[in-house]
Amino acid sequence: MKTRILLVEDDERLAELTAEYLRKNDLEVVIEPNGTVAESRIVDERPDLVILDVMLPGKDGFEICRAVRARYHGVILMLTAREEDFDQILGLELGADDYIAKPVQPRLLLARIKALLRRAPSVPSAGVAGVARAEQPAELAFGRFRISQATRSTHLGDDGIDLTTAEFDLLWLLARHAGSVLSRDDLLQKLRGIGFDGLDRSIDARISRLRRKLGDDPENPTRIKTVRGKGYLFSKHDWQ
Repeated sequence: MKTRILLVEDDERLAELTAEYLRKNDLEVVIEPNGTVAESRIVDERPDLVILDVMLPGKDGFEICRAVRARYHGVILMLTAREEDFDQILGLELGADDYIAKPVQPRLLLARIKALLRRAPSVPSAGVAGVARAEQPAELAFGRFRISQATRSTHLGDDGIDLTTAEFDLLWLLARHAGSVLSRDDLLQKLRGIGFDGLDRSIDARISRLRRKLGDDPENPTRIKTVRGKGYLFSKHDWQ
């Protein structure tokens, strides 16, 4: 079964060219140009991945992402303006799994889609190789905190923590290296296969969301610590 993608884009020519390229690479793509309609389609049809433009008629991409994130657990890849750093950060803050700048380069878009699908649970492969997990523990526990790679679930005490695909992947990576500092470059290389260019804010935005969801003090975090000039450290303690 092919991976199902909903492309939410009101530029008809761009949407058709993008969809044609992805279909040639064994992906099933449907196009929706209207933001208001897209919101209901995402929730009702539950595609494996949504490519979501920011500027749309009806509702914009930010409104849609905010509205569907609690009910849709697939992957959301946002299309943002190249120089609008605010758009990229806001999209991630609202629960997008990743973003890509417009104008879209088809080969880069396909590579990003494949990377996201490799990490997403229960998504058909569409020719995408699985991530090797040899020698990886299936579950980690630190005090009241538990995270399971097998079920892709996270708990703090008896409470489950609802995470996006990208948030889970980042948290799992940090927890696997608990007690060690991981730089932004380390994290981006392992999660997206690219290095830190000094401008990418995706890791910082996801760390902020994770801290909120984990009950970490944003002003003085102790569970996911910032090590100035070096990166982030997941604490083995402070989970009581």
